[in-house]
Amino acid sequence: MFVENVVRYWGQPVAMVLAESLEAAEGAAARVRVSYEREPFISPDTAVPVPPSPESGYGMLDALEFRKGDAAGAFAKAPVRAVGTYTQPSRHGNPMEPSAVVAKWHDGRLTVHDSVQHVYAVRDALAATFGIASDKVRVIAPHTGGGFGTKAFIWPHEILASQAARAAGRPVKLVLTRQDMYCIVGYQPLMEHRVRLGANEDGELQAVVHEVDNVTAVTDDYVEFGSVPSKALYASPRISTSQRVRRGHINLSSFMRSPIDGPGTWALGFAMDELAHTLSMDPLTLRLVNYAESHPADGTPWSSKKLREACEEGARFGWWDRPKGGTRDGHWLIGCGMADCTQGQFRFTSHARVRLRADCTATVEAGYTDIGAGSTTMFPQIAAQTLGIDISSVKGISGDTDLPYAGPAYGSGTTIAMGTAVHLAANDVLRQLADVLAWPADEVRGDSGALTWHDRRRSYADILRAAERDEVVGNGEMVLPGGASADAGAPGVASRTFGAMFIEVGVDPDFGLLRLRRATGVYSVGAVVNERTDRSQMIGGLVWGWGMAAMEASRFEPNLGRWLSQDLAGVPLPVNADIPPHIDVSFVDEFDPHAGPLGAKGIGELSATGTAAAVANAVFHATGRRVRDLPITPEKLLDPRM
Repeated sequence: MFVENVVRYWGQPVAMVLAESLEAAEGAAARVRVSYEREPFISPDTAVPVPPSPESGYGMLDALEFRKGDAAGAFAKAPVRAVGTYTQPSRHGNPMEPSAVVAKWHDGRLTVHDSVQHVYAVRDALAATFGIASDKVRVIAPHTGGGFGTKAFIWPHEILASQAARAAGRPVKLVLTRQDMYCIVGYQPLMEHRVRLGANEDGELQAVVHEVDNVTAVTDDYVEFGSVPSKALYASPRISTSQRVRRGHINLSSFMRSPIDGPGTWALGFAMDELAHTLSMDPLTLRLVNYAESHPADGTPWSSKKLREACEEGARFGWWDRPKGGTRDGHWLIGCGMADCTQGQFRFTSHARVRLRADCTATVEAGYTDIGAGSTTMFPQIAAQTLGIDISSVKGISGDTDLPYAGPAYGSGTTIAMGTAVHLAANDVLRQLADVLAWPADEVRGDSGALTWHDRRRSYADILRAAERDEVVGNGEMVLPGGASADAGAPGVASRTFGAMFIEVGVDPDFGLLRLRRATGVYSVGAVVNERTDRSQMIGGLVWGWGMAAMEASRFEPNLGRWLSQDLAGVPLPVNADIPPHIDVSFVDEFDPHAGPLGAKGIGELSATGTAAAVANAVFHATGRRVRDLPITPEKLLDPRM
């Protein structure tokens, strides 16, 4: 055994085989025999919910339990109420590229090529494991190969490969199989939400109660804070939220795309639709009645928010003209639904280096990893715009701990942090050029429009030649208040992104088939840095949300104590045929002055929130059935009890 002689979950590593080839390693591993003594098994699906460990609240006193007024008492007295229990299964991220690592030791220094979302976290964890300084570990991962949170934590294979390489004195390559990806790395845990909403006859919320529990391992508590949207979306004088965990013999769950708000908006968005139906009020009208002009939990002003405008623009979907009670298209039942989207913001300390050369080419250097969101496009674009040169002349060099420190590629925080650092580094280049000539920086850059790009190319070359320099190197840093490594936005303001999602579905009443027909999403995200990549992110998030709503589930088999299907053959995922050819996506005009000089916020997970609720609400509109257990599959749509 690696640490102790107790197995806590199926798939826990107990031995490792090294060989000259993959075939030899697999053959040798099949010969390993392990003797076990049975102990009582705790199924996470049926474990009793208990309070999480205090440290799992990440130092936030109100993360696990929050109270504003007497929500339970106000709910009991409310003239109009909605009550529901909403469940969602565990889901695995299934990135196209599984986790993989190559580890090599040389002269006491460890070099690791990894598929990961934050190279510096791996570096520091490995340095601590081996008791060496962080500068003795180099981690390289320019491209993550898909992650969705699966590659955000430090997992056993990264440490094991490094230990094996040191023991063997040779490089070691370890690639997880698709089956390994179900038990070695994390996943989004099974969750149960219990939501109670109380309102007056005008639809004004008087009480919001949201209780959540999720499965976790017996070794550690991972808390999926699905109750957060209930204290962030709607104005209410009384709010109560709580979090619990169900500990069982299962591998540890973790972040997955749109953690916290993705699960939370599913339950809250569905409950709001149920309340609207009880009130005989339009669901969009109910949301606007309860529009939060400031943060509902404590009244903090928003850094920026244009959700009302997003709702108004999104109604171009045909919301106000839709047939009440659904309609038909041949034998298909057609329904429309909508829900709010929201995502919390995270900012991470980040550094960047920009080099401008005499030939008017430049490089952006930082240790960020490109998870597929377009980082290697956006950051050279920011540098090019700041310097006033063509983007084709700027190259990004990234994903290496030997480069300036960059924040992680999760939490939708990469653009905010790295974008700011790159912008400041490019401006530092301009400042240095201005110092050479004693010119204002805007004249060096040619903001007045007096210089064409070719003139600027010649101008930069002339400046560097006069200064007898081959290049100018600028440095920039996203500095957070108090020297923090991460925060949830600028002090004194509440920072979130918002959106409105409108969905039309078709339901086959004979076979229970569910199809996505149309979708419109309008988003309030601050400034849009690159409309093409941002729109791509929104479409990808919507597809992710459709999978959550209609297809995906990782089933845990309690009799075997393991995941039932551990490959892509047994887990349906959305493909092109499941998604309409045109998704209507747009952004309201907005600039967040508190987010940083770019005015932009993180958007990578926003459109994955709210989508599941909008789909479920559309299903109700089409069929009159409330499916409160995701995913919405044929057997549920045909179940006469629903």
